[in-house]
Amino acid sequence: MSKIAVLGTGMVGDTIGSKLIELGHQVMVGSRTKNNEKVEAFVAKHDGKASGGTFAEACAFGEIIFNCTSGAGSIEALKSASEQNLNGKILIDIANPLDFSKGMPPSLSVLNTTSLGEEIQKAFPDLKVVKALNTMWCGLMVNPALINGGDHSTFVSGNDTAAKDSVKTILKSFGWADKNILDLGDITTARGTEMYLPLWLRIWGATQNGAFNIKIVS
Repeated sequence: MSKIAVLGTGMVGDTIGSKLIELGHQVMVGSRTKNNEKVEAFVAKHDGKASGGTFAEACAFGEIIFNCTSGAGSIEALKSASEQNLNGKILIDIANPLDFSKGMPPSLSVLNTTSLGEEIQKAFPDLKVVKALNTMWCGLMVNPALINGGDHSTFVSGNDTAAKDSVKTILKSFGWADKNILDLGDITTARGTEMYLPLWLRIWGATQNGAFNIKIVS
């Protein structure tokens, strides 16, 4: 089992962190402040099986890091964690660059010629960034069997093949079938999965149901 940092205290971070604890990993949740109420509640809920700290403390602890922060603040959060706590590690980037400045539905703050995944990789060249799980509701991320018997698609993007293999192992432990994990290529392919979000949001708006996903058929 691994030491894993989960950055972010929202629904996604809670869901990912809880699943990792269920699987036996050591989890530290990171936030901007030392005594974050949501982090303290998460630690209490898991009866001592989790710990909490600042972004820097969590990244120093984790062998693998999940970025579950709001996309607009992801790079700032990682900068506050300090490069020395990031270098050489795998960052599983679940965040999306959603811009809520003009209300709902949000637009994307970066798109077309770059992506949040790429911007993180550029800002931290020694970090092994793997974009994953950003195309669905968090409940499906950790329990694909909720719909269609688990037979639907998830994607990975990243420059480091070994890092992507490690992420695929985690995805399979979440219940994803190997055949349904599609490696899109290097980190530039994160543009595609991030730009899917405007469509995802509109499907959610039309159906009022987040428990859906896409499946690649050919």
